Amino acid sequence: MIVAIVGRPNVGKSTLFNRLTETKQAIVDEVSGVTRDRLYGKAEWIGKEFSVIDTGGYIRNSDDVFEEEIRKQVEIAIQEANLILFVVDVVSGITDLDETVAELLRKSNKNVILVANKVDNSNRLLDANIFYKFGLGEPFCISSINGSGTGELLDKVVTYIGDEKIPEEADIPKYAVVGRPNVGKSSLINALIGEERNIVTPISGTTRDSIHTRYNKFEHDFYLVDTAGIRKKSKVTENLEFYSVLRSIRSIEESDVCLLLIDATQGMESQDLNILKLIQKNNKGLVVLINKWDLVEKETNTANEYANAIKQKMAPFVDVPIIFTSVINKQRIFKVLEEAKRVYENRRKRIPTAKLNEIMLEAIANYGPPSVKGKFVKIKYITQLNTYYPSFAFFCNLPQYIKDPYKRYLENKLRENFDFSGVPITIYMRKK
Repeated sequence: MIVAIVGRPNVGKSTLFNRLTETKQAIVDEVSGVTRDRLYGKAEWIGKEFSVIDTGGYIRNSDDVFEEEIRKQVEIAIQEANLILFVVDVVSGITDLDETVAELLRKSNKNVILVANKVDNSNRLLDANIFYKFGLGEPFCISSINGSGTGELLDKVVTYIGDEKIPEEADIPKYAVVGRPNVGKSSLINALIGEERNIVTPISGTTRDSIHTRYNKFEHDFYLVDTAGIRKKSKVTENLEFYSVLRSIRSIEESDVCLLLIDATQGMESQDLNILKLIQKNNKGLVVLINKWDLVEKETNTANEYANAIKQKMAPFVDVPIIFTSVINKQRIFKVLEEAKRVYENRRKRIPTAKLNEIMLEAIANYGPPSVKGKFVKIKYITQLNTYYPSFAFFCNLPQYIKDPYKRYLENKLRENFDFSGVPITIYMRKK
């Protein structure tokens, strides 16, 4: 589910984003227009996860070109998100811009939660009643800077998760083709499904007009999920970069494996890394495609050097298949499908507990956790958890003393002994 935070400038949207995602990604400043590049994060509450988008402050009739772009992006977010958090400032009360945003939201017919921010005393609690004027329901009174009221807000947000009707589908892999605009996503899809239309079976019916397209030939059977070239842009013609990431969020959430296309002539850029992080946070499988490889001048070790440069930017998650393709020439298309199938199987892999303990306890004996304050951590038992992605619980006497470097050692040993290529691994340290 995608939750967009919208409102006029300086009402506390970025502070709320940081609070919900438990990060400090968003820059917070009193100056109007600070949030220009969109931020995307993952939030979790009582075991339910959802994606959060921090939008810029809504502006109208502005001469600032950035503010015009922000306005467009807010409108796109309203159109694409499942739930809107409309943030207003109880100190300033209702302004003309608030009225404009409220009118947009009423016309959108989207689920909207009205959030009255900066309510940090009882007097302001009463002042928030003025926002009933919008006709958008009861305002949730919060102070995003100190967190008061955000628990009740999150309780409300998660009630919207799982309300959508999910179409019945075959138990087959779901692959999402994601990436920045103009990297070859449509060309890849056309190369896969463009020739034999009889293999295409669109399945629609969710409230988000999600469409999956089935590919069933050459011993492959899978769904392509919500990708460019399949699903129309529903009248959105501007701001393709922002729209592309919104689409990527949705595709990632509904997929098992993501095919991330990188433009070989441009390399991995910040937007690609944003999408990569979303794939990791959602614990999805990953295959990286370096597309337009035919346009790159090559020498003996060009591919290896390019792959190493990509992995440096992806670190520490580097155990990922990287394939050099020319989609338009259909080079290595079927290798992409083979790798995607292997990653899908890796994501579903179950390691017998006896085998897991035999190998990992030996690795731990060879290089144990460092002592902390003279105390030694002893890991006694390992088991794989019953999740949709590889996650492991290591039971020990002092789990609080296990730091990230040692967790990375354990992850590397798991990857050395069991093929988890292309799949994020989650490690939990638990008290025995």
